[in-house]
Amino acid sequence: MKFYVVNTLTGKEERVKKILERSIKESGMEEYFGKILIPTESVVKIRKSKRVVGEKKLYPGYIVVEMELNEETARLVNSVPGVTHFLGGKKPVPLSEEEVKDILSHMEKSKEKISAEVPFEKGESVKITTGPFSGFIGIVDDVNPEREKVRVIVTIFGRPTPIEFSFFEVQPI
Repeated sequence: MKFYVVNTLTGKEERVKKILERSIKESGMEEYFGKILIPTESVVKIRKSKRVVGEKKLYPGYIVVEMELNEETARLVNSVPGVTHFLGGKKPVPLSEEEVKDILSHMEKSKEKISAEVPFEKGESVKITTGPFSGFIGIVDDVNPEREKVRVIVTIFGRPTPIEFSFFEVQPI
């Protein structure tokens, strides 16, 4: 069995996966199919000054299906609502072993080390939400995603002063 990339409607990947799994069982073609993957990575998002762990799709609008490709299996996959086509058109090209290993290892690594989504850009205006500078407005001078810190230039007594905050202590305006 080889892995093939299937194009779906963006945002419908989970639904397509469930329908495809059900269709495979109903048609009795389980021996022709293996894993069905939606390549994702775990990320930390900051919502209302709180950390929220979520999933981010690596390839929105695509799923990866392990299968024996023949006319029947291709017809089954293409008949699922939300599937637009196989990547490669009428003659789909399977992913190489290396590409599959890369996708699987990236998914595993992201579960081990959850990366923070960087919610700020240099030059962006932000409002400080906690601490002694609560309510102050400043401009982002530097972003350090590894430490989840942001340096903000705040005007104190008429002078620009750089102050470091965690991602959770400031919010974009």
